Amino acid sequence: MNERISAYSLLVLDDEPQIVKAMTRVLARMPSEWLDAPCAVKGFTDPHEALASLGERNYDLVISDLRMPIMNGLDFLRQARELQPDAMRIVISGHADLPTVMSAVNDTQVFRFIDKPWNDTELQMGVAQALRNCMLLRENQRLADVVRVQRSTISRQEEALRDLEADSPGITHVERDETGAIFIDENEFDSD
Repeated sequence: MNERISAYSLLVLDDEPQIVKAMTRVLARMPSEWLDAPCAVKGFTDPHEALASLGERNYDLVISDLRMPIMNGLDFLRQARELQPDAMRIVISGHADLPTVMSAVNDTQVFRFIDKPWNDTELQMGVAQALRNCMLLRENQRLADVVRVQRSTISRQEEALRDLEADSPGITHVERDETGAIFIDENEFDSD
């Protein structure tokens, strides 16, 4: 991958300040062998403030609780996805039933669901996997953009060759002998 970043940008949302602090602390201690850059975590307890931040800066990963008093996590993640569709999303909750989990996966395309209380290593591993996936998707997009530009360049070159061939038939075709030397048919140059 060509993209080199100084830090991964993470947004954490939970209505409980102590959860936000604990998660920020755990993610700041991410093992360096798992990622090529540290995690810069911005924590929020208010979903409206978190959405405002999503509108102001780019995040690589958004982590949200499901059950919150002001706005439920699914509604928040839907809006987060609209604001930043390329950011990965993780749900963290201790009170989720199967339909809620399915809705989170299907409606908001969450990368992972993590139970509360979480295991620090499992949380770190899930975040590392999400961030690596995010970088792979970005690299795939970058390569697709390169291919589009190259196809456009090739199309223009092919068009120029067609124009050249139309103006001077045979100019774009070179015949070579068995040694690789250019073969010239002297009959084409016979003078009248």
